Amino acid sequence: MERNTTVASDILRIQGFDISPEFTYPVFFILLFFYSSLLFSNIAVLALIISEKSLHQPMFLLFCNLPVNDLIGNTVLLPRLMAHVISTDRFTTYSQCVAQAFYSHTFGSASHMILVIMAIDRYVAICHPLRYSSIMTTRAVIGLSATAWGVSLVLVSVLMGLTVRLSRCRSVIQNAYCDNASLFKLSCEDVTINNIYGLFFTVLLFSCSIGGIAVTYFRIALICWIKKNKELNSRALQTCASHLVLYLIMLCYCTPGY
Repeated sequence: MERNTTVASDILRIQGFDISPEFTYPVFFILLFFYSSLLFSNIAVLALIISEKSLHQPMFLLFCNLPVNDLIGNTVLLPRLMAHVISTDRFTTYSQCVAQAFYSHTFGSASHMILVIMAIDRYVAICHPLRYSSIMTTRAVIGLSATAWGVSLVLVSVLMGLTVRLSRCRSVIQNAYCDNASLFKLSCEDVTINNIYGLFFTVLLFSCSIGGIAVTYFRIALICWIKKNKELNSRALQTCASHLVLYLIMLCYCTPGY
């Protein structure tokens, strides 16, 4: 039976591992290879876009947000996860756990917002090509990127703020890494407000993400159907297919829970 007593220690134990000893190092090296590949590919993409002047266009400048976000999110998560895989003492401090949860949720949320903005960029490029350069200016790209990051930071800050206010009566994280749900489960207090806001956070994020992309893609499809222009249809297919595949992959693997 859980006792409703406050835990004074700042040390948490990570319990969400169930790896047989013979698989410890194979799992570690798989994660290391995965992380190294992420670092190399994302840094290479950023270096290419920065160095190649022909890529200094709104679409590619917006795309820069994704590798930056990917680098931050995975650097916060994977190195500590690898350390815990090969360690028998899987401990972390509460503040480190909160920081990891904050950045991992921000990473997931920002990915959704950035891809919505990229869908808007594709809509303007396909449906209003003559006005594209005047609408998608450098200032507009910076403003849209700042909005994506700002909205994500505000939503996640409130999410984590509601969690860190709670007292703790447990010191075991029932997960392989720290997230918001694992943190508020450390408390014996009433977490109804956390659950309500978490649900609001998830519904709002998915509504903006799926709704925004669905609306822009519907309008692109409508314009293509009305104009019946083969060149326009080909350009729409080329530019939207990769974006849609990227969004579906992110939706499956980078969806933030609460």
